[in-house]
Amino acid sequence: MKKIAILTSGGDAPGMNACIRACVRSALSKGMEVYGVDRGYKGLVKNKIFPMTSQSVCEIIHRGGTILKSARCLEFKETETRKIAAEKLKTLGIEGLVVIGGDGSITGAKALSDDYGINVVGIPGTIDNDLAYTDFTLGFDTAVNTVLWAINALRDTMTSHDRVSIIKVMGRHCGDIALYAGICGGAEYILVPEVPYDIQKIANEIKKNKERGKTASIIVLAEGAGNEQEIKTIVSVISGADVKFSTLGHIQRGGTPTMADRMLAAKFGFKAIELLESGKTNRVVGCRGKEIFDMDITEALSMKKNFEKKIYDMAAVLS
Repeated sequence: MKKIAILTSGGDAPGMNACIRACVRSALSKGMEVYGVDRGYKGLVKNKIFPMTSQSVCEIIHRGGTILKSARCLEFKETETRKIAAEKLKTLGIEGLVVIGGDGSITGAKALSDDYGINVVGIPGTIDNDLAYTDFTLGFDTAVNTVLWAINALRDTMTSHDRVSIIKVMGRHCGDIALYAGICGGAEYILVPEVPYDIQKIANEIKKNKERGKTASIIVLAEGAGNEQEIKTIVSVISGADVKFSTLGHIQRGGTPTMADRMLAAKFGFKAIELLESGKTNRVVGCRGKEIFDMDITEALSMKKNFEKKIYDMAAVLS
């Protein structure tokens, strides 16, 4: 394989730039020509494809976001749109495509492969950590550390004023950011979409804790785990506490990637190029423990995410 392209798609994640760098330099070391695609699948359809050199990825390893930019491309779900994208790649003689993104992005890569024979390798890049086949996705560790910073900062002010803080975090239908940040931040309560909870019971516990002298609490609320205003009202009315609410929002997607994400980016990118070089395509890369592995893209996307209930139960004990 002599010509490859790289794109980032969907929500950006810290570590994407480090992964682009790893892909570009690994491919160049093997004598490949490398092309970047501007703004994901939207750019692919519009032929926003350009050559990349080693200099193209200088000074980006520490930067969040993605130098290739990203964009939503709902029309890519249409067969005719994917046909246009495939023709653009074939016209340029591009033989392989690396897609860095979440489940939607990798699903798009699979469709290109299934419908038009494009050789693809998917790299899991999303802060949500919602891809079942891999232990961790690129950007998750940095996002958790960003939330952890916020919990630490809010803990100081909540304790000073005897308040309860509800912190809403991202994750779509997956509660991993809330779970990991909540445990490491010592949150008293972690609310995730995977586990039912009784907010009135929680509010009564906060009231009893207050009577015993524990006057400040942190509640980490995962996206999709309940209505924040309703939760705030119930906790406030039942417990009698002064309840403050904070939404961290897209701050979780930005910032300098952690060591863990930079290392994962390097390993994922290097592995993806190895696969393309050997002709082992229509695969995704992932990690299990310290091992970097690859598997069939269809099999990977069909797997169901298992929530780590044991860790969740541990959090309840430690809180």
